[in-house]
Amino acid sequence: MGKITFMGAGSTVFAKNVLGDAMLTPSLCEFEIALYDIDAERLEESYIMVNLLNRNINGGKAKVSKYLGVENRKDALRGADFVVDAIQVGGYEPSTVIDFEIPKKYGLRQTIADTLGIGGIFRALRTIPVLADFARDMEEVCPNAWFLNYTNPMGMLTGYMQRYTGVKTVGLCHSVQVCSRGILNGLGIPFVEPLKEKIAGINHMAWLLELESGDGSDLYPEIRKRAIAELEKMPETKCTDLVRYEYIRRLGYYCTESSEHNAEYNNLFIKSKYPELIDRYNIPLDEYPRRCINQIARWKDAKKEYLDGKISHTRSREYASYIMEAMVTDNPYKIGGNVINNGCITNLPREACVEVPCLVNRFGVQPTVVGALPLQCAAMNMTNINVQLLTIEAAVTLKKDAIYQAAMLDPHTSSELSIDDIVSMCDDLIEAHGDYLPKYN
Repeated sequence: MGKITFMGAGSTVFAKNVLGDAMLTPSLCEFEIALYDIDAERLEESYIMVNLLNRNINGGKAKVSKYLGVENRKDALRGADFVVDAIQVGGYEPSTVIDFEIPKKYGLRQTIADTLGIGGIFRALRTIPVLADFARDMEEVCPNAWFLNYTNPMGMLTGYMQRYTGVKTVGLCHSVQVCSRGILNGLGIPFVEPLKEKIAGINHMAWLLELESGDGSDLYPEIRKRAIAELEKMPETKCTDLVRYEYIRRLGYYCTESSEHNAEYNNLFIKSKYPELIDRYNIPLDEYPRRCINQIARWKDAKKEYLDGKISHTRSREYASYIMEAMVTDNPYKIGGNVINNGCITNLPREACVEVPCLVNRFGVQPTVVGALPLQCAAMNMTNINVQLLTIEAAVTLKKDAIYQAAMLDPHTSSELSIDDIVSMCDDLIEAHGDYLPKYN
């Protein structure tokens, strides 16, 4: 049988979803599972959990092994058919705290800071060197494996892997699967399954271009009507999706990722000169650190449940097991995948990492040609792509100027800070992250 290697296996809850899905898939249930992490405690917890899961839902058909530390990484990867990536370099402490607290000293506030903005830039700069090591090992010990990347910043990391390594890579996100049903349920719009949708753009800002109910009716007129009606209730409304509703009103289209994410992907909503916008659009500043603290606390409570032997699983909507199944069985499956553009979206750069419909079968991941996005949607994407491409350039060339340029062109950062403050902030972040970053020239 085949082999699945999970990088960052200390992400126990996510490992449960992906590997539990594989165990519930007949063509994958006997695959060897290799768990890899650099945190011994978290790795051991996941190892116990996966073995219990294997026993409870899979009859012990899978062989589960664990590999700790860089010195064992090649063995974890050796002979793998699929490598799932869910790492976080630097963790919540110290790195996430640094990404929020140093910008805050300059008056720059963030919500999530894992995809774009100054936080996204430095998360990519910490992670790309690690992915480069993964790629070198994979090219040596599992050259035919597919790398399924779930780690953010998706566009930067996946774009790096696809442009600068020989590893077959696709980037995967949860937001495409839940986009259409999410807005329909949020606005209370009835629909008939199966929905027909067209989604394309970039990760976390892919556009819901078309949406039809199963009876053939166009759902967008009612979406626009109800979204604008909700905006007209501001500031009294408690709705938490107002940024994306504003996209609908001003740009004409909804996008895939949440409003707390998109609030920091542009220069329109988080503005120190207009602090009232934060309350008006219900924007949760410092949201990601808050989630990290809560997640750490919840894990302490959930650990007993995961490790007490009673664990079970129902196959989730995560793409990973469906991709692996399609490649193994040649039964085709459609995903929203992150791939190098190469003309899929004609009015975005060819070297950009885009999120488009892809067919998956035994030949791998095959992107579809979408054509041109509406001009205003492509323009919004470009403000993010500029930052992504320059951050990758900085990681590859180790030129500090490229870091400055990425930050200078970031729409939120540049709308709040002067050039001198941007450079100074970047220097402070480089120093604070220390050995998590390479040396720049």
